[in-house]
This record gives sequence, structure tokens and C-alpha cells, in this order.
Amino acid sequence: MLVSALLTSVGINSGLCVLFFTLYSILRKQPTNYEVYIPRLIAEGSSKRRSHFNLERLIPSPGWVKRAWKLSEEDLLSTSGLDAVVFMRVITFSLRVFLFAGVIGIFVLLPVNCSGDQLHNIDFADLSNNSLDVFTISNLSSGSKSIPVSAGSSVSESVERFFMEYHPSTYLSHMVVHRSSKLQSLIKDAKKLYKRITHLQSEPNQPQYRHVGFFRHRVDLVDHYGKKLEDIEENMRLERSEVSLATQEVRAAFVSFKSRYGAAVAFHMKQSINPTEWVTELAPEPNDVYWPFFSSSFMRRWLSKIVVIVACILLTILFLIPVLVVQGLTNLNQLEIWFPSLKSILTITFVSQVITGYLPSLILQLFLKIVPPIMEFLSSIQGYICHSDIEKSACNKVLWFTIWNIFFATVFSGSVLYQVSIFLDPKHIPAKLASAVPAQASFFIAYVVTSGWTSTSSELFRIIPLIWSLIRKPFTCCSDEEFEVPSIPYHRDIPRILFFGLLGITYFFLAPLILPFLLVYLCLAYIIYRNQFLNVYAPKYETAGKFWPIVHNSMIFSLVLMQAIAIGLFTLKKLPLASTLIFPLPVLTLLFNEYCRKRFLPNFIAYPAEVLIKRDREDRYDPKMAEFYDNLVAAYQDPALLPIQFSANSDSLNSPLISAAQVRH
Repeated sequence: MLVSALLTSVGINSGLCVLFFTLYSILRKQPTNYEVYIPRLIAEGSSKRRSHFNLERLIPSPGWVKRAWKLSEEDLLSTSGLDAVVFMRVITFSLRVFLFAGVIGIFVLLPVNCSGDQLHNIDFADLSNNSLDVFTISNLSSGSKSIPVSAGSSVSESVERFFMEYHPSTYLSHMVVHRSSKLQSLIKDAKKLYKRITHLQSEPNQPQYRHVGFFRHRVDLVDHYGKKLEDIEENMRLERSEVSLATQEVRAAFVSFKSRYGAAVAFHMKQSINPTEWVTELAPEPNDVYWPFFSSSFMRRWLSKIVVIVACILLTILFLIPVLVVQGLTNLNQLEIWFPSLKSILTITFVSQVITGYLPSLILQLFLKIVPPIMEFLSSIQGYICHSDIEKSACNKVLWFTIWNIFFATVFSGSVLYQVSIFLDPKHIPAKLASAVPAQASFFIAYVVTSGWTSTSSELFRIIPLIWSLIRKPFTCCSDEEFEVPSIPYHRDIPRILFFGLLGITYFFLAPLILPFLLVYLCLAYIIYRNQFLNVYAPKYETAGKFWPIVHNSMIFSLVLMQAIAIGLFTLKKLPLASTLIFPLPVLTLLFNEYCRKRFLPNFIAYPAEVLIKRDREDRYDPKMAEFYDNLVAAYQDPALLPIQFSANSDSLNSPLISAAQVRH
């Protein structure tokens, strides 16, 4: 790729970023767009709709940038949870690393690369027509089922008998799960009607009447919704009858213990000689529960994992098609062979610059948009019982899919068999990486600009929710319709940041020119995501920062990959001393990783007994605990309302709530 093609790509993406920033600064002030740009503030009641017009609405203003910048980590933790803090720390950590790396790369390594003549000497008089390869290390010369149930016993009796026998000192109570999809639908409708009634009563300016029916009868909305609510409550009473519940019982239950330590013992120990029976897992918090696999058998979950693995492999292979097409677009000579009729058009400078510099990254980015939803779906059928586990699994899948299909498939652009054959010969992997990775530096610089700058700016603009809001408004019959505050899709955004981190670490010494573009992306991400946490996204559940091990593993992999490339590169450049000095680095990196796994990873898996017992002792003197026990028993009297009344929180340390375990086969 020529410098001119990169400059064209930078110009287009910079223009799009400025356009998105400007439109956002204007559209966010329009009351009709509040549900798109500040849904969280509306849901919290922090912002009211203003109908009067003023000229300030049409003038872009940077005030939102200042508010996002001043947001403290404590405020972010209190409003968006620990997961949001971890997400922002990934960005700030990357900023600090690549700021330091950028200084060394731009002022030390880049001049060294430009001074070489392995490819050709750089022509400063005609800089735009130089190949970007002269800025890389390539230019240096060489030498430089179920709970088991006894006959005649119900599931509830079996659970109580088992835990009273084997956990008599810590067992408190239990709640059997029921199939109550119809009841849940009624509860959802009741909640929606209650919110509408509350909204109408709290907003006197809202229209209180509506004309309905063929003869357009005038109806009081509060009375109309109230009668609907009474009908739903009557249906709920019928659905919650004991006869109905007995026929909908499934072999899964929530079990509560008298102490956090007792719940931890039940969770970590096998409960039966047969490991596929009496399977215990920590109970998710209410909003985190994923019901489809809650009572699935051991065999069903195992088969689901096999199906997901096969599906991921097939998706990876199919995705190589757009990758190969994109690689063809970066090569004008290849394009002229494929499409000889376009040869005259390809000779136009601007057209060739757009096709080779901007279009490949754009096409690849459009195809990548469908990957996170697909991976989330595959993770949802893998057997997990909570949304947070599904999202963590999807995050891992998207990350390694991106690394394989965007990095390795681009570097070793060729047939699938050729890519596989490379990894079947481990001895030559460093040498092949050393020769292939620097050649793709120009593509990945353009990828950072297109996928990083423009995609992050479009996150601020929220074009899809905006378009959907504009389409939906003419068909919305009333302004009291409930809207849902979105939550940030971590499985989409964390892998993107980590992949850019891999590019920065890998190309730090290969092509340091990538570092300024990467720093611009991280600065944009820092401001934009803080703004989104303030105004748009609200957490639905909390994983207590359990995405961080994914971040750690990605960084270790990136370091080892960079070190392997360095060994191969210095070998190709006939610098045996440099190769020898670098060889211990992968070993030291892996030893550091093993230390972290032993020292820190257990904290993300389970709480230590020291902490659990200390908190249990503190609860003995908490006057709220007696009230809590009463409320827990009262809630368990109505198991059909489990998702509504069960107030267990997965972070048992921050709640006086007794930890709960979910048992099933």
C-alpha cells in the first residue's frame, strides 16, 4: 500500500469521525431523540423532556466531552458496576502502554527503519508515492436429568431430604423451579401496565383520555389500564394455584444456606458418587438467570458443547472467503487479473487509493458485525444457566475468532490447508511469521483507522437505534410506551480493544507507524465509552469483573507472539546475538503467566474461606438478618414468582443475603 492510499483512508475516516461527533452533539439535544442518546437518564428520572425550542439545540457543543472526562472511577463503579470499571481499565491500561511504546517507536525505531535500504530508499521529495513497507522493519538490511427423585416423593421433598441429611448444620431452605412461562408473560404485562398508570398519574400534562373502538368511544386511560391490570391479576391467581404448580415442577431448585461458607462448601464439593447427579452451581442473581438450560441433563449440556465447537469451526472456515476477497482488493495487480474490464478505472489515482486503502478494511468490518451476535447465540445453546457466563463465553469466542480470521488469515492469506500446514510445523512458525507479518503492516494500519476510529465514533452516534426510533415513532400510539435501557455488549467491544492491543504489541517494533493511529483510537474510546456509561448504558447484571482473566490471557498471548516474531525476524536478518538474547523472553513471560494463574486467578473463581467466615460473623450482629430470614421464607411460599421475588445476588459479599446454590442433573 502506498502512503497516498493510507492518507486517503485517514482523510475519509477522519471526516466520518468529525461528522458523527457533530451530528451527535446536535441530535442528542433534540427531545425526540432522548430515548436514543440518554435512555438511562430518562429511566432514572434525571432528565425531563423539554418541548420549547431554542437555537442552542442546533449548535454543536463539546460539553458532553467535559462531563465524560470528569467522571471518576468511584462514580462509574456506583452507577455502572465493576464490569464497567474493568472495561475502562482495559482502555486506560492500553493507553499507558502504547503511549510509552509510541514515543520509542516513533522517535527511535521509525527513523531506524527508514534509514534501511533492503526494499528501496525512501524518497522524501515524493513521499506520498512511497510504499508503507519502507517504514517497517522489512526495510532494514540483513545483519542490522435431573435431581434424582425417589418413588412417591416430589422434587421438593427429595431436595429437602438430601440437604437435611448431608448439610444439616448449614441448610436453610429451598425453592423448586417451575415451568411458568405463561405466568411470567402475565407478570411482564402487569409490570408494563403498572408503569403506564404510574407515568400517567405523575405527568399531568400527558393526555388522560383516548378514543378507542369503531365508534371512537372516549376512554379514561387510567381506568382502562386499571381494569386490564385487574384481569391480569385474576389470571395470575388461577395460574399460581397449587394444582397448576404441581404439574409444572422441574428437577432443579434453588437452595439457601445459613452462611456463605456453607454455600461455598456445597458448591465446591461433589454431592453424589455419580458426578452427573446432584450437580451444584452458584445461583445467579435474578436478572442474570438464563432459564432454557436450568434443568438440562448432563448429556444434553455435553452434546450442546460439541455442537457449538463444530459450528465455530465451520464459521471460521466460511469467514476465510471474505478475508481472501479483501486481500485481493489490496493488490492492484491481482484486481486487474480478476477484472480486466476495470483496468482503465483502476488507473485513476483516487479510485485506486480508495479501493486499496479504505475499501478492504470497510468490507472486513461489515462482515465482522455479524460475528458477535452469532457467537452470543452459540454460547446461549452451550448449556450455561446465566447471561453473564454466556457473555463471557461469547467474548472469548469473538476474541479468538478475530485473532485467527483477521490476523493469521490475513498474514498467511492463502488456502485453509496452507494455514493449517504452517501450525503443523511448529519449528518454522517464528520464521514464517517473521516474513509474513511485516508485509501486512499497511493493511492493519488502515484497519485501525477504519475499524477503530469510525466504528467507535458510530458507537457515539448510535445510527441503528436512531433509525429504528425514527421508523417507530409514527406508529407509536402513545408517549407512555415502555422503552428498555440498553446494556453495553461487552462480548462485542472487549475483543475489539484486545485485538487492537495485539496489533500494537506485535507491530511495536515491526511497524511503529501504527502506534499514533492506535493512540488516537484509544483516546476516542476513552471519551466515548465514558459518555455512553453516563447517558446510555445501564448494567442488567454484574459479573464482578470476571472479564479480566480474558484480558490477561490476551495480553500474554500478544507478548509471546511478538517475541516469537522477533526471534524469527532476527534470525532472517542474520543477527544471531539478538535472537539469542530474546529467546529467554517467551519463557519468562509464560512463567509470569503461571505465577498470575496461581496467585490471582483463584480470586475470580471463588471467595476465600477467610473472607466468607469473616462476613458471616459480621452478619450475626446485623439486626436486618432476622427480617431477611422472614422475607426469604415468605418469598419461598410462592415459587411461581421465583424470578421476581428471589432476591439472591451472585456477589454474596456485598449483600446480607445468604448465598444460594442451584442444584440439578
